[in-house]
Amino acid sequence: MPVSRPLSIILLTGLLAVPALAADPPYNACLNKAEQRAAVADKKAIPLARAIKSRREHGHHADLVRARLCRHGDGLVYVLTLLGRSGRVIRETVDAANGEVINGH
Repeated sequence: MPVSRPLSIILLTGLLAVPALAADPPYNACLNKAEQRAAVADKKAIPLARAIKSRREHGHHADLVRARLCRHGDGLVYVLTLLGRSGRVIRETVDAANGEVINGH
């Protein structure tokens, strides 16, 4: 029985995301929606849309799958899960204060 192409892509994406899930920050380290809004309002973090725009201006093109704002040391970072054009799942950590990519894999 043939498997449809969209179903195959979804299954493959899910399988590729499993290792990325193991690297998630602790649940209590990430902010809830109200805390995220407060952090942006207090200028402790730039809006997510601006962080994504900054990535694209530096040649990083991938589709956003998931984004979280998390505590990291004394500051905040966006932990982004992205789907690259090749179909590869990418995890990037972006400084929430300025939108610069800290690391990605």
